[in-house]
Amino acid sequence: MFQGTGSDVGKSLLVAGLCRAFANRGLRVRPFKPQNMSNNAAVTSDGGEIGRAQALQARAAGVPLSVHMNPVLLKPQSETGAQVVVQGKVIGAAKAREYYEWKPRLLEKVLESFQTIGDGADLILVEGAGSPAEVNLRAADIANMGFAEAAEVPVVLIGDIDRGGVIAQIVGTHAVISNADRAHLVGFIVNKFRGDPSLFADGMKIIEDTTGLTGLGLVPYFEDAYMLPKEDAMGLDNPDAPPSEGDIIIAVPRLPRIANFDDLDPLMAEPDVRVEIVEHGAPIPAHADVVLLPGSKATLADLAQFKAFGWDIDIKAHHRRGGLVVGLCGGYQMLGTRVADPDGIEGAPADVEGLSLLNVETVIGGNKSLIEVRATETLTNTSVVGYEMHMGRTTGPDTSRPWLQKSDGLSDGAISADGRVMAGYMHGIFASDEFRRAFLDRLKSGRSGDVDYERRIDAALDGLAQHMEKHIDLDALLKLAR
Repeated sequence: MFQGTGSDVGKSLLVAGLCRAFANRGLRVRPFKPQNMSNNAAVTSDGGEIGRAQALQARAAGVPLSVHMNPVLLKPQSETGAQVVVQGKVIGAAKAREYYEWKPRLLEKVLESFQTIGDGADLILVEGAGSPAEVNLRAADIANMGFAEAAEVPVVLIGDIDRGGVIAQIVGTHAVISNADRAHLVGFIVNKFRGDPSLFADGMKIIEDTTGLTGLGLVPYFEDAYMLPKEDAMGLDNPDAPPSEGDIIIAVPRLPRIANFDDLDPLMAEPDVRVEIVEHGAPIPAHADVVLLPGSKATLADLAQFKAFGWDIDIKAHHRRGGLVVGLCGGYQMLGTRVADPDGIEGAPADVEGLSLLNVETVIGGNKSLIEVRATETLTNTSVVGYEMHMGRTTGPDTSRPWLQKSDGLSDGAISADGRVMAGYMHGIFASDEFRRAFLDRLKSGRSGDVDYERRIDAALDGLAQHMEKHIDLDALLKLAR
């Protein structure tokens, strides 16, 4: 099990790289994360959902997605509450203190999934959440040492040298946890190093001498990390990606509860495209070719914020100037004339006016749609592959011009009468190379690249695996596993 000294120390990426590295050695590897918190999720073939990081790790290991790889998924809907998904299915919503009381019962499901994932596997790589140093939450913990104790797994601690103070991170975490939890620790890894590694040799020895733990690796920053899907919305900032000089401008308002934002990754990979994330309060740029409304975990709340920022005025001005508007999932719902939540799925029951760029209306409710989708995009007649992950039903005159014709004979989405607003429930549509090229060619002929998006991800995972082989003692890790 890999636990971090804090959030964003690189646990997810390290586990993905190790999944590919050990799979390349011929081992049957499975990723596992007891509890995750993310609005960036993936649909499994058995009709459930798991965190995007575990989907990437499963891809790295070369195995199908399973709901048991991430048995508890929390999807924040507000500052204090989240939708709770257990073994792929929504069981309800809970505020922080209420969820704290649920945890002991959820541990049974976590251990059940861990056992299921272990069947037929040679090696399970477990990712923790947050940090075990949050000892005030230890009593009901199921994500870090609580799981390690219950499942009897050894723990490797990961520190992030890029943010500074990594000696204090690791030594401090070792010091504040209990003696019983400390007994699960078997080693540490220092991640995201930049510069001359010989300059930190003394630092590694200080940590080893102070904690008694084995240093398993000093891992340099992986420069191609920006190519891989991110789980946290902070990944939208992508500071290590090379600056784009593309002149096809796609503006994306950063919704407060943005979800499934890896929909943007294939567009960001195109050399002639510049995806501009519009921050809260900033205007949608008038020079944009496209305004893309992404998915949302709380459509009504994000729609209210969209209007409060003045983006409703900006997007209508963009449309009047002849610009293109695209909506995905929650963005599709916002573009209609009305969004209703009669049962209070997202909060208090409400019925509000939408952006009215599509003549459709949405009623939120019913069972959550979690399905993989194959379809034809109707404007370009190209094949697309993706998934649906939403609650609610959207109807209205503009659905007579569907954006997608699905392989099961059903249609999805809507296109405005002028053809400049298109939206639907399908996520992942821009990862389909043929469609993405045709979409970009519509904006500026001949300006789409030859990016093979799926191959690009696998090449980055192969590079990451080689990075792990070079900088982590994988043989020692295998000996420590039990």
